[in-house]
Amino acid sequence: MTQGTPADILSLVEKHDRLFLTSHVRPDGDALGSEVAFADFLAKLGKQVTVLNSDPPPMNMEWLPGVRDIRIFDGSLAHRQCIDEAGAVFVLDTNAENRLGNLAGPVRGARGTKVLIDHHTHPEDWFDMRYVSTTASSAGELVYEIIAACDPDLIDARIATALYTAIMTDTGSFRYQGVTPRLHRMVANIIERGAIVPGVVHAAIFDHRSMEGLYLLGQALETVRLYCGGRVAAITVTPRMLEDTGASSEETEGFVNFALSIDRVEAAVLFLETAKGTKMSFRSQGDIPVDTWARAFGGGGHKNASGAFLLEPLEKARDKVMRVAPRYIGASTSNQDDVVLSSEDDADLASLS
Repeated sequence: MTQGTPADILSLVEKHDRLFLTSHVRPDGDALGSEVAFADFLAKLGKQVTVLNSDPPPMNMEWLPGVRDIRIFDGSLAHRQCIDEAGAVFVLDTNAENRLGNLAGPVRGARGTKVLIDHHTHPEDWFDMRYVSTTASSAGELVYEIIAACDPDLIDARIATALYTAIMTDTGSFRYQGVTPRLHRMVANIIERGAIVPGVVHAAIFDHRSMEGLYLLGQALETVRLYCGGRVAAITVTPRMLEDTGASSEETEGFVNFALSIDRVEAAVLFLETAKGTKMSFRSQGDIPVDTWARAFGGGGHKNASGAFLLEPLEKARDKVMRVAPRYIGASTSNQDDVVLSSEDDADLASLS
């Protein structure tokens, strides 16, 4: 796998007429914004572009212009042909096969050049080319670099909106690590080219909750527990809570930030119980590395925002994750709330060290 540059990406694009794009399961603003912006840019170059994802967009991203052009992979011959006939296959905003859902096999087995455009650490080595920067704020930032290397005047209102959405959402509204003066200058250029009103975009994404979602938030806030002397918070959502409120699991987006906003809390984890196991969303402030915490349980992400999934019921997953919290936030175990695990669990945790 070779590390490419925007020029290398453009050279590859120039050689092929048919291109394919995809991103990770449960696509977020960065995934969708990057896909829309890159697909529109490639179309302006006269390319035939197909964008397929394994999952539909969340409710708060359905407004994004261009998102309805992204199709959901159904395993059909037509969809498989789109992948097989592409001269280059681009994977954006994820670097792991298991994050591609039901597209994993077709994408990895594609005949075209497989290209990774991403900002996460520890990329898998099955890609032919990668344009990766772990210091970038988002995949959207990298897509901007590619477009700007070709012709920044190709950034119209729709591309600008997609890029702004990608960058803004993956930086926590410009709060996370990776937000630099250079990034703000880049975003200013995007805003000017697209005549974007930031407040309108922010409201479309974050300020539209259903009543069911608000009821769910109320129940979730009642589950908040503090650990490590009040430095870590956990918030929980169960299937029963979803059933009682009528909310969907996608409406838990942002719940973890309410736990993180508690005074003196430096890291927070949302535990979402599903039929197959427990999904965790980690968030932190400052120098707390929740990416290493998440990786201990098979996940990953960024220093201040990461995720993981355990094939275990809620209680067992939560106990395992919170038991090792002091290791990742530099707290004394004497401040940890009492959490009793079996000897088998302790052995499992020891194996993660």
